[in-house]
Amino acid sequence: MQLPKATLLTALAMLAFAGNSVLCRLALDTTAIDPASFTSLRLISGATVLWLLVTLRGGGAFSHGSWPSALALFAYAAGFSWAYIHLDAGMGALLLFAAVQVTMIGTGIVRGERLTLPQQAGMTLALLGLIALLLPGSSAPPLPAALSMLAAGIAWGIYSLRGRGASNPTAVTAGNFLRAAPLAILLSLALLQSQSLDSQGVLYALASGAVTSGLGYAIWYAALPHLRASVAATVQLSVPVITTLGGALLLAEPLTLRLLLASAMILGGIALVLRKPVAKG
Repeated sequence: MQLPKATLLTALAMLAFAGNSVLCRLALDTTAIDPASFTSLRLISGATVLWLLVTLRGGGAFSHGSWPSALALFAYAAGFSWAYIHLDAGMGALLLFAAVQVTMIGTGIVRGERLTLPQQAGMTLALLGLIALLLPGSSAPPLPAALSMLAAGIAWGIYSLRGRGASNPTAVTAGNFLRAAPLAILLSLALLQSQSLDSQGVLYALASGAVTSGLGYAIWYAALPHLRASVAATVQLSVPVITTLGGALLLAEPLTLRLLLASAMILGGIALVLRKPVAKG
């Protein structure tokens, strides 16, 4: 694969990941769909697209993945949807990204990895940025929604850690989506009395699952073999930025000083941590 093609695939994957936040916020802010239905439709459509991709390649999706990973995927998707009832797209993406990275880096530290001094400074800066983002004030996110998104990020971090080193990540993701979809359906059935659907909301949910989740992950896994690990980690710093711009353009969400400063602290701090491999202690 030529570098320009790898660059294009990477850019498309980052746009897809940002698109998940924008589509979810669009659905839950501008349509009547409820978060449980959005979660179910997203996971079902994502599972369908990934199953088709794996099947067309001659593989069996359900033979890959696991129920613990599917549970983490479901927890991420549900927390993500409930958070976006009240969070702006950019704010939600920043909280999600911060929680994912802190979970993965923190797990590495617990397992015996050691951060260099610049990496320690970066981790401290990122945590201070997260605290600054959540401190009470007129532009602070609603705490329950923020906690829901942080929980979603922790779940996604766990899911990502469990999937490290998978020999066929697309098939593993397909198997996990196929297992997570019934969990989401059960949740929708449990909350049937509060179910609310409309055509636009359903369309956003299906697009989130089929395009920005299913195809987005497939594109990302096609790009990954052609990226150094440090590049793959660092390029994901663009997702909250793209999401914030998308929220401002499509949803007229304000770019507050708190969000901009916290974004610089969190993303800058994580960039310092990802700049070089973690030293073994």
